[in-house]
Order: sequence, then C-alpha cells, then structure tokens
Amino acid sequence: MILRLVNGVASDTVNLADRGFQFGDGVFRTLKMVDGKVPFWLRHLDKLTHDAAILGIEAPSAKEWRADIAVLRAQGVRDAALKFVVTRGESLRGYAVPDVIKPNRVVQATPLPQYPAGLHEDGAVVRWCDTRASWQPKLAGIKHLNRLDNVLARNEWHDPAIFEGLISDRDGAVLEGTMSNILLLEGKMLVTPKLETAGVAGVMRDVAFAAAATLGWQVNEIHITPERLLRASRLWLCNSLAGPVPVRELAGRHWEPHANDMQFVHAIKQLEEDETECF
Repeated sequence: MILRLVNGVASDTVNLADRGFQFGDGVFRTLKMVDGKVPFWLRHLDKLTHDAAILGIEAPSAKEWRADIAVLRAQGVRDAALKFVVTRGESLRGYAVPDVIKPNRVVQATPLPQYPAGLHEDGAVVRWCDTRASWQPKLAGIKHLNRLDNVLARNEWHDPAIFEGLISDRDGAVLEGTMSNILLLEGKMLVTPKLETAGVAGVMRDVAFAAAATLGWQVNEIHITPERLLRASRLWLCNSLAGPVPVRELAGRHWEPHANDMQFVHAIKQLEEDETECF
C-alpha cells in the first residue's frame, strides 16, 4: 500500500509551480516505521529542520508531522518507509524566491524494503562508482531534493548481487554510498568521511557515532582515500531503513565477520530502544 499526503491531505499530486518540482528546491528525510513506532524520531526532525534552515526554508513543526502520521495510522499504516519532504513552495518561473511564499509538506508511506536473506550476517557486495559527487560546500551534509549525482551513480549497475556503490569527490576521496553513509573500523576507532564539499549526513551516521562512544571507541571524521578504506579492519554501510550493514566484498577485498559486529549492532539497538517514538 502506498499513501501520500500533501499538507496533511491525501493526494498524489503537487502543483507544477512547486519549486521542489521545478528546481529541487527543498529537503527530505527517510524514516522507518515498524508496528507504529519510529526509531530516532527527534533526530530525524532535527536533521530536517537543520537542512531546511540551510536553504532558508521554515520547516513544519513536529505537531504537523505528528498529525500527518496520525492520518496514516488511521488508514491502517503500521509498517512503512516514510519519506518526509519539505519544498520551498510555489512560484513562477525564475530562480528568485518571492517575498511571500509558503512551504509545502509531503509525506509518503511505502512498503519497507525487503533485503536479501543473510545481508546483515554475511555482509554486502559493494562496488566503486565512476560518477563523482558535485562540489558545493554550501550544500554539503544536507539531504536536498536534487540527487542527480546519486541517480547517475546508482544506474551504473544492474546486478542484483551488488547491494551498493561508493561515491568519491572530485579529488578521489571517498564520501558515501548512493543510499548510505560509510563507517570504517580502525582498531578501536570508528571513522567516517568528512562531508565538507558534498554528501549527506544521515541520521544513522550520528547514531553509529553515539553507539561507538558507548563502547569506548574513539570516533573521527576524516578525508578517506580508497586505499585507506580497503585497509580498514571492518567496513559498514548504514541508513535509516537498513541500519548497519557489514561489507563483505569490494574491489577484490574480502572482509570476514568481525569480533565487534554483534557488539556494535547491539549498541545501536540499545539506542534505538531508548529513542523510539510510538504513534
């Protein structure tokens, strides 16, 4: 079942004057609902509000998002991938923003993805992407609606055995996956790429760092070369739907199950239990 709300009303359409449609002028976040519960609810709203503010858009309130979920729940939605979208609103042609404009709020509920059996135990097969991330420091870290870099990168392969592709910046530093953030374990340090010129700072990236801290690991954001990534003792990908996914194979490098796998996953699960909102 797929359900969509536009400003709290069931609808499958937006006005063609919407700047999200015209220019990608907006932001979004993807949340997971399981049995009417949304993990890391406040973190998602904080990210969405932060990203909208970077673009100068006033984000909807938590009350409005809650009202949207109440509508979905009344329609029987209990398990879903939720996509929260905020666009700047509607305007005529031209990039200039009108003095008076009202943001639009969109919620989409779709079935949760079905991941391959054993993915979280055996690990994922991953590839390098040829597509490089566009350089724009002002947009680095935010999840804006223009994801053409990711679209091009994701369409480089069609082999269902490959779970994800990794994207680098113009200088060759590793940034992220097409749909995930990257985590490296080096001894007792959890490392993730620094997102200064491009990339999305996902909620699960922050959660992973918080979980690592509870384990006594150090954490760091650094520039990561492909060579350094391949030397890591463990490599994970993460997003809000899949959670942490270990990597099994990349460019001829193979990783076996790691002694810290269960410990890390358990720490994330504990945070999830502490930061889950019921609807």
